[in-house]
Amino acid sequence: MVGVTAAATAVLPSIPLSSFAKRSAIPSKRPPADERRFRSEVIDNYIQDMQGKIADETLAWMFGNCFPNTLDTTVFQGTYKDKPDTFVITGDIHACWLRDSSAQVWPYMDFLTQDENLAAMVKGLINRHSNSVNLDPYANAFCMDEESFCAAFPDDMPRAKNGVFERKWEVDSLCYVIRLSHRYWKETKDTSFMDNDWLLAMDTIVETFKTEQRKDGKTPYSYSRCSDRMTDTSFASGLGRPFHPTGAICSSFRPSDDSTMWNFLVPSNLFAISMLKKLEEMLKSAGKGDDIIPKARTLREEVEKAMKEYAVVKHRHFGKIYCYEFDGLGNHNFMDDANVPSLLSASYLDALDHNDHLYKNTRKFALSDKNGWFFKGTAAEGIGGPHTGYNKIWPMSIAMRGITSDSEKEVEQCIKYLLTTHDNTGFMHESFNMDDPSDYTREWFAWANGLFGEFIIHISRKYPHLLKKKYV
Repeated sequence: MVGVTAAATAVLPSIPLSSFAKRSAIPSKRPPADERRFRSEVIDNYIQDMQGKIADETLAWMFGNCFPNTLDTTVFQGTYKDKPDTFVITGDIHACWLRDSSAQVWPYMDFLTQDENLAAMVKGLINRHSNSVNLDPYANAFCMDEESFCAAFPDDMPRAKNGVFERKWEVDSLCYVIRLSHRYWKETKDTSFMDNDWLLAMDTIVETFKTEQRKDGKTPYSYSRCSDRMTDTSFASGLGRPFHPTGAICSSFRPSDDSTMWNFLVPSNLFAISMLKKLEEMLKSAGKGDDIIPKARTLREEVEKAMKEYAVVKHRHFGKIYCYEFDGLGNHNFMDDANVPSLLSASYLDALDHNDHLYKNTRKFALSDKNGWFFKGTAAEGIGGPHTGYNKIWPMSIAMRGITSDSEKEVEQCIKYLLTTHDNTGFMHESFNMDDPSDYTREWFAWANGLFGEFIIHISRKYPHLLKKKYV
């Protein structure tokens, strides 16, 4: 979209040093205040307060670096159609993923009523999402303006529209659009973002999900890329492997942007059920979208039925669990991936009840050596995925393990893993070698940094005494 600028909030008054800042000998890795893309006194004060509660100096330093990373480095603000417009890059990739951008601002949602500029920034991202969905609901990532043609993937077939960075169809991308709108509405009670553009986007999401149930076996979507990575393209001339319609939604790609093995991706379908419920709640409360509500309800019921009939499978070691993917023809993929949504993250996303026995069994499976993408090395253990290959653990999976754990000992171990595998950078990475943390991918990955911040905040609320310990 046009209109995005590098504008940030007004220069803020100086803030007194926290007790951590006074005692710390470790220089902050945050950009200088006048070089930050977005500034919030509320967030800065919260960081300083939190650091004062964390006994381990390295852990406090990492929280101070990671928690504000999205605000410090990835936010571009402006206006579009006379409305706030926010473009959020992933970090080292100058594009806005629907999934990543929503997750990146998620850690700040508790503070929206305390900082009107922060709320306006998030509202601008909701507006951006609506315009992006209306441009192309099958795209996962977008350029800053509608005139840009993605030079990174010029030979993708079919050719993407101008303004689209990448056109990998991922069910979770559209789920994240609903998730952000719902949380913003819950926190602020503001419904002004629910304009015609937003309503069109919501209707487009529901209609796209319905189309991708592929009840007649057909889809208008295909995607092919010439690449040496087989997961960068969809099987069978861009259409995916054979399947039998089940009522679930086909997803050509996973949240990792890797192609699916079987079309029905269980974590994303569970996520869709939860988000369709939230969409119904929003629309009913606001008195809008009367034509969307019944379609969303029917769709949700069909997906729920498919998950019960096809996604729950008896595993020889763990009993009944959710598989990762299925095709409706009898094939199931038993694995979990680090990216979110995953089976591990289902309770975090309100897609499954944390205390549900199926979730608990599935979580045990995902964190075991029966999950082929769970790695245990000399540096740490955790889930990776095909996107970064064998023996590469994702810090996001360690943070998610901690957030979804009921074991204080397990949470403490997750803290230790994250404290000792950042290779002295003070930031999270996409992945690292299970035996050598200096062998990592993506130095600037804002979502992972934000999720680390969420983990520390989660600990401060559930296990505050763990922050009073020294670990390294």
